[in-house]
Amino acid sequence: MNERSAPATRSNDGADAEPPRLGPRRLDRPPVDPGTAEVFGRPSGVEGGFAAPRGGTSTPTPASFAAPPPAALASAFGRPVADAPPLQRPPTNGAGVDDVDGAFWAEGADRDPWRDPDTAVELGPPAAADRPVRSGPRGEGARLSLRELVFGRRVDPRALAGLALVAVLIGAAGGLVGRLTADGAATLTKPDATITQAVAAKERPPGSVADIAARTVPAVVSIEVRVGQEGGTGSGVVIDPAGYVLTNNHVIAPAAEASGAQIEAIFHDGTRTPAQIVGRDPKTDLAVVKVQVANPVVATIGSSAGLAVGDGVLAIGSPLGLVGTVTDGIVSALKRPVRLDSSGTDASAVIDAIQTDAAINPGNSGGPLVDSTGAVVGINTAIRSLGAGEGGSIGLGFAIPIDEARSIAQELIRTGVVRHAEIGINARSVNDGTTDGAQVQNVQQGGAAAAAGIVEGDVIVRVGDRPIAGADELVVAVRERNPGDTVPVELIRDGRQLTLSVVLTSD
Repeated sequence: MNERSAPATRSNDGADAEPPRLGPRRLDRPPVDPGTAEVFGRPSGVEGGFAAPRGGTSTPTPASFAAPPPAALASAFGRPVADAPPLQRPPTNGAGVDDVDGAFWAEGADRDPWRDPDTAVELGPPAAADRPVRSGPRGEGARLSLRELVFGRRVDPRALAGLALVAVLIGAAGGLVGRLTADGAATLTKPDATITQAVAAKERPPGSVADIAARTVPAVVSIEVRVGQEGGTGSGVVIDPAGYVLTNNHVIAPAAEASGAQIEAIFHDGTRTPAQIVGRDPKTDLAVVKVQVANPVVATIGSSAGLAVGDGVLAIGSPLGLVGTVTDGIVSALKRPVRLDSSGTDASAVIDAIQTDAAINPGNSGGPLVDSTGAVVGINTAIRSLGAGEGGSIGLGFAIPIDEARSIAQELIRTGVVRHAEIGINARSVNDGTTDGAQVQNVQQGGAAAAAGIVEGDVIVRVGDRPIAGADELVVAVRERNPGDTVPVELIRDGRQLTLSVVLTSD
């Protein structure tokens, strides 16, 4: 335990004899292993160090020493005896005479530090002498002449032979390449040489026929109608992302009037899907069907009001069942009244057609007529031919203007039916040599014409701003109006010109 020293005493003169001191801290001595104590402990009977205590008077106890080593170890590793010959001297033979001459040791060899084992270690000079530093670039050596190279035996003959072989191989390779080059170049100077001409790549700029066709054909479908064992083919154009397809009424009329009929739409990539009739208008020969197709390609709808005679147009459809056919032409005429053949349909339609010389054949009906921008400006509907029956195209095709077709299609999608303006007369085309017109054959009782005072025999020559050259033109002039419109009608009665206001009714 810690002990404190006794308090310091004060001397007679009042000064402190010694400052207070702390006693030593007790050491923590762990127990010593007996085996370790036996090997490293103090000899028996020794309490302190081997040296006598400083200032002590007691006699140290003699220490015990280890046993002397064996004679063999002492002879091998012990100190040599004083009279033993030095190891630096050569051994003597049994007669005591040196085996070697006395000149074996040089004079002063016993003072050589490399032979004295007690010489101190010190750094010596480098093993090799310093090389002289070159002051400038190394110059070229002497060159061998041809005579010295060949006959001076300065070069190994095998090296000369190898060099000669390499030169021969290089020459042979150069000759072969030259021969091949000469043979290839010789063909360019022969009279029968043929050089392939470069062909310019095809360019399809925007607005070209190829560009328009690529953008429009995917929106055109082929429509197949099956009624029992009979069938027919037409065309249509997708006008709405919901799958509405605009076509001609005469294409789907057989299926609308028969039970068990099937209508199928075939896209340009061969996809087939059933189609259902949404609505149809026999008086304008237009109809709308719907197909269940996700994200169909929709055609761009243009305007027929801005067309001019001579504008370029394309007719796209499936003539004679050939899907995706494109024909090129121009607008041949505008506002051409055409009465369609009523055979196979439920009504006789009259259209105010766009005439074109683009080839149109059976199967093109219902397909689009597009302008030079790729926008739909008409619905291909009819052709005129010289022969009877299924005559081919002779450059006289007719399409329904898209301005009229769009309004009818919208009404069919909304309500399924379309109402047209009606004047309430039957007429025929007449020509007295100076004036063309539509002569009234009979007046429907209670109709718009009867209410306006039109009578039989009157010749109608103008409806609104449009001149009337025949009965068909009178029909289209009235149908481009809306029911309830009041329109001025100019007519000839008994050689006198009259203008009557007619309030159009609905059919």
